Amino acid sequence: MIYQRFGRTGLRMPLLSAGFMRCMQSWRDGPDQEIDQRSQDILAAVVHRALDLGITHLETARGYGTSERQLGRVLTGLQRHDFIIQTKVGPEDDPERFSANVLDSLARLRLDRLDLLTIHGINDFRSLWQVCRPGGCLAAARRLQRQGLVDWVGFSGHGSTEVILAAVGHRQDEGFDYVNLHWYTIFQCHTPVLKEAQAGDMGVFIISPTDKGGMLQKPPDRLRRLSSPLSPMQFNDLFCLTRPEIHTISVGASVPGDFSEHVAALDTLERPDLVLEIYHRWQQAMQDATGGAEPWYPWSVFRPWEQTPGYINIPMVLWLDNLARGWDLLEYARQRYAKLGRDMPWVRGNSAADSRRYDLSAVAAGANMETRELESRLQAAHRLLSGTGSGGS
Repeated sequence: MIYQRFGRTGLRMPLLSAGFMRCMQSWRDGPDQEIDQRSQDILAAVVHRALDLGITHLETARGYGTSERQLGRVLTGLQRHDFIIQTKVGPEDDPERFSANVLDSLARLRLDRLDLLTIHGINDFRSLWQVCRPGGCLAAARRLQRQGLVDWVGFSGHGSTEVILAAVGHRQDEGFDYVNLHWYTIFQCHTPVLKEAQAGDMGVFIISPTDKGGMLQKPPDRLRRLSSPLSPMQFNDLFCLTRPEIHTISVGASVPGDFSEHVAALDTLERPDLVLEIYHRWQQAMQDATGGAEPWYPWSVFRPWEQTPGYINIPMVLWLDNLARGWDLLEYARQRYAKLGRDMPWVRGNSAADSRRYDLSAVAAGANMETRELESRLQAAHRLLSGTGSGGS
């Protein structure tokens, strides 16, 4: 395994991290006695395989059902210096409740100290205020740090680039030491965050590069061809890891064998020329299908969903449409599209189902488009992404 200094934390971080969301028993937390032995044995095997490979960074979250409890059972049998543990705890309006949740997570993990505490879910400016206000959750986390219960404090979020940049730039209560970030080949909107994090000597941990990065564990044939001699998943790993700002990426293993393909990709780290060649193939395929090489461009052109009539998340709709048409990521795009309009903090705003009902002329003008062209794009995208065969309701 290859290791890098994790920003100002100074931790010796492996390029690959082990995420414990997929191998847990249930999304519903419950008492220890409800955890069955087979499920526990699988998670234990994943932990030991990760450590055997030198993957010493183990990452979970309070919201991952039984994950903390199951992981805690395994950690008690390990030497504390053999692993780096990170858990994520959501913010609360009452910082004392946040602190109590952290202590409860420590109890579930059967530990007396966290290496990395992530404040989980800075998704908008409201949650940024909730965390960073004087006396808020960040201040509470720093108190836990002074008590020796937490070594370093970071954050995660699904918010806009502006929200994440504001968190990266926050300085009160010592700011944040690292960031868990969504950034991968199919979604590079947060590149400014990478640069600002590096300037602030922050650790950068890329989360869910395989699944949220396009469900690359089961890629379409087009991407298989474009990525040869690598798999799309391996290419995406390397595309992330060749960025100098990035220190580690998550591998969400469900069984011990899930690490193998990712570890094998590291043998190609010394071939940035190959990674660039494959990326150019991806870009050309996108250009040929959609007229643009960068599918995420709508975020730089269109208003945020909060400022759009009907709260239509036009950037996301057109991004998903581009992914489906340019790289055949139709299953991924449809799954994400189906989450629009469901008030999820990580998929905000509405779909294009009702786009005909709203006057989008000002939005189109701001993007230098004709209104009719924008309406046509949205209706075509809705037909494709909803699978309904109709362009609106």
